[in-house]
Order: sequence, then structure tokens, then C-alpha cells
Amino acid sequence: MLITAVASTTLATVAYDGVQKLLQLEFRSRVVYHYFGVPATVHEALLDAPSKGSYFNQAIRGRYPYVRVSDLQAAQTSAEVLPQREHPGGPAWHAR
Repeated sequence: MLITAVASTTLATVAYDGVQKLLQLEFRSRVVYHYFGVPATVHEALLDAPSKGSYFNQAIRGRYPYVRVSDLQAAQTSAEVLPQREHPGGPAWHAR
């Protein structure tokens, strides 16, 4: 997964795995999230968006299942991400 630094007040880096349709977002707070089932077109549009934070809020947040990853190194081991349980707001995910 190639990690791209982005100019944004919300995001620090964006990475994408097209085979797994996995979008990795590192926020300025240094918290890393994995979003699952994200089409390549969404990743490309995020990189092209004039406001990464606005695009994230409109097209990604609340639309894809996700997991918070404790740190960037752990985020790069995306093959070990497994579903955990359902909750009223949608699926929850757990990183092993």
C-alpha cells in the first residue's frame, strides 16, 4: 500500500489497496482508520478534492465499515482485519 501525504487540515496521509478495496486514512491527530469496500474512484476523488476533509465527510464518513488502527505500523498489516460484531449504527470492525 502506497502512502500519500496530503495537503489538508483534516488528513495527514491517504493510502489505498485496490485489491482489498481498503482505504487507510491518517488524520492530523495521528489516529489511523481503515475503511472497507471503498471503490478506487472514491480514493481518486479524495486525492483530487480541493478540501479533503469536506470530501471525507460527504463521501466516506458513515458510508463504509471501518476500524480504528492503533498506529501506522499496525495499519500496514491490513490482512489481519476481521469483522467483530454489529451495533445499531452499522457494522463494527476489530483489528487483530
